[in-house]
Amino acid sequence: MFIDKELYKKGYKRVVGIDEVGRGCIAGPVVCSAVLYPIDIEPFFFKDSKRLSKKKREKLVKYIKENAIAIGIGVVESDVIDRINIYNATKLAMKRALEDLKTDFDFIITDYIKFEPYKHIALPKADEKSFLVASASVIAKVYRDNLMEEYESIYPYSFSKHKGYLTKLHKEEIREYGLSPIHRKSFKIKT
Repeated sequence: MFIDKELYKKGYKRVVGIDEVGRGCIAGPVVCSAVLYPIDIEPFFFKDSKRLSKKKREKLVKYIKENAIAIGIGVVESDVIDRINIYNATKLAMKRALEDLKTDFDFIITDYIKFEPYKHIALPKADEKSFLVASASVIAKVYRDNLMEEYESIYPYSFSKHKGYLTKLHKEEIREYGLSPIHRKSFKIKT
């Protein structure tokens, strides 16, 4: 049984799933999404967004938007990450995603991150145990991937390919162009 259903059985009616994308990147923002569904929704997929094809994720985003009560997005840019650290920036993005929901909720499921003062459960691999978190994972991933593609049109990096992760290609680009304004200067970047 999924954790979402267990929480509904315990009497929670407005459970929100939150997930983030971009914590391990060296460039670009950390993005969180929060998703709230009607209590009677039947799960229609259950996977970590990174294991889905781009085409499948984009299809799911449309379906999630059609079925969700509310979706919130929270973005924290690299300069703020440098100032407050990635852990605090992730929590700030989570808070912003909840505020962006613009609706009430009574419980939160997060992917491993404790989130006081909210009533929540922090589960490792929550996107494999919660339909809500899996949905938030897809929304956050597609949103961030689109942002990184926009950044590619501004800066001379292949952000649409590596999404800001420190791949071999990204290291080569840093050696050639140096760091851009969206690189996280507080991260140790070995090229």
